[in-house]
Amino acid sequence: MENFIVSARKYRPASFDTVIGQYSITSTLRNAILNKQLAQAYLFCGPRGVGKTTCARIFAKTINCMNLQPNAEPCNECESCKAFNSGRSLNIHELDAASNNSVDDIRGLVDQVRILPQVGKYSVYIIDEVHMLSASAFNAFLKTLEEPPAHAIFILATTEKHKILPTILSRCQIYDFNRIKVPDTIEHLKRIAVKEGVQAEEEALNVIAQKADGAMRDALSIFDQVVSFCGKNLTYDKVIENLNVLDYDYYFKLTDLFHDGKVAEAFLLFNEIMEKGFDAGNLVSGLGRHFRDLLVAKEEITVQLLEVSASIKERYLKQAKTVTPEFIFDALKVIEQCEMQYKMRVEKRLCVELTLIKLCQINELKKKVLV
Repeated sequence: MENFIVSARKYRPASFDTVIGQYSITSTLRNAILNKQLAQAYLFCGPRGVGKTTCARIFAKTINCMNLQPNAEPCNECESCKAFNSGRSLNIHELDAASNNSVDDIRGLVDQVRILPQVGKYSVYIIDEVHMLSASAFNAFLKTLEEPPAHAIFILATTEKHKILPTILSRCQIYDFNRIKVPDTIEHLKRIAVKEGVQAEEEALNVIAQKADGAMRDALSIFDQVVSFCGKNLTYDKVIENLNVLDYDYYFKLTDLFHDGKVAEAFLLFNEIMEKGFDAGNLVSGLGRHFRDLLVAKEEITVQLLEVSASIKERYLKQAKTVTPEFIFDALKVIEQCEMQYKMRVEKRLCVELTLIKLCQINELKKKVLV
């Protein structure tokens, strides 16, 4: 049977040009390489799956390229690049600090740093999840980090910068990686879908991008999952079924019922949602996001903040015209109160149903005040 390679590995960027959503960082690293202004230590920090380790590997490959291109991209033809591409480069050393966090592990690394590279100019040491190092391991690492040999470059990667000692931070150039924007994720998924021969609706890819929460690795893992479920045709309905995501349609319907004060219909629709196996707490948080998006859709200058597909955006713009900002503000207050109470309440369904009643009463209460 043919070995399956997950998309996160198959389409892992191999050059700065192919890194998604981190343009400012890749540009800075390129300029540093072209101007020969390489620091001795870098700290790459940011959320999971946004390209920290990938950029570290590309950087290590590029600075050792024997035939560097004018745009600071590796040639992929020299011995160093070929060794890197085939996974046999001796210039790149990776240490997982989550499982190698003792003083002895760091001492072993420090001893290794003294060895000159066999091919290329630099030995690059990538330490992943560096915040997991013990305090004594950090201290054992300090002197080497401050005054490493000329051929050694350290790249530390972490998701939790606040856990790293200030003495370590002060010795590094710090690069903060961003969460990848939904439109960037969608465009990348479109390109991969074309390469894989997969037909994908934009709404389906939008759901995947939203679910990934800014992590490209997560988006590619979810993409593989839904392709296994849907086959070569990704539809919105199939994707939300597989990922157990509530259809936007329910939020639009519930909002109309709240606005019209139809408590009974809201209860029936809530019951339908519960019977499909959705969590009531997720529904409440989803309503919060929905009313936030409605508020964003009220003003032309903020519409750009909507991270939804074109067809869903049209629905938001249409519904935003039927509700007042005051209605949205009051609804958000009610939802916030429910979220605060939900975890503590034993009768969680009753808690949500009382919230539905309050949401349906917003306009009625306003009318009584005016009278």
